[in-house]
Amino acid sequence: MKNLFKSLAAFQQEVPVIHKATQGYGYSYADLPKIFEVINPILKKHGLGFTQQLTNQDGQNCLKTVVFHESGEFMESVCMIPYVQLKGMNDYQGFGSGVTYYRRYALSSALGLVTDKDTDASGEQVKKEKAEKKLPAIDQKRFSAAVQAIAKGEFTREKLEASFELTEGQIDILNAL
Repeated sequence: MKNLFKSLAAFQQEVPVIHKATQGYGYSYADLPKIFEVINPILKKHGLGFTQQLTNQDGQNCLKTVVFHESGEFMESVCMIPYVQLKGMNDYQGFGSGVTYYRRYALSSALGLVTDKDTDASGEQVKKEKAEKKLPAIDQKRFSAAVQAIAKGEFTREKLEASFELTEGQIDILNAL
C-alpha cells in the first residue's frame, strides 16, 4: 500500500477546498460534477482513480467506494444506503437521491476532500447556555422511522427537531422531503 498512500498524500496536499456552490432546500453542497471537475485531473497526475459500485450486503443496499493506484494497490469502504421515502418522489427517484448523496460523502471521505469551511480549530466557543441545552442525538433506526412518519403526515419535522440534535446528513434528508 506504500504507493497508494504516498500518491494519496500527494493528492491531498494538492487538491483545493471544494466550495459548496449548489443550493438545495435551504442548504448548499458541492455536487458530484463539481467534485469530479476538481479531483479528476489531480487524481490522474498522481496515478490514482476510483470507482463506486452499488452492492447488496445482507439484504441492504450499499455503496462500495474503491480508491486505486496504477500499481494495483487499492483500498475500499462500504456504506449502507438506508431506505427513505421522500415526499414527491417514487421509490426509484428516492433511491437515486440517496445514492447520489452517499456517493458524494463516501468519495469525500475516502479521498480526504474538504468540501466545507473547517471550523473545528477556529477558536470560536459555544456559549455556555447553548451547550447546556444540547438535545440528544437520534439513532439511524429511529430517524428512519421518524422520516417515514413525517412523509405519511403522522409526525412533524418541527417535533423531531425540537426533540433531537440532528446531523447535517439528517437535515439534508429532511430538506429533501
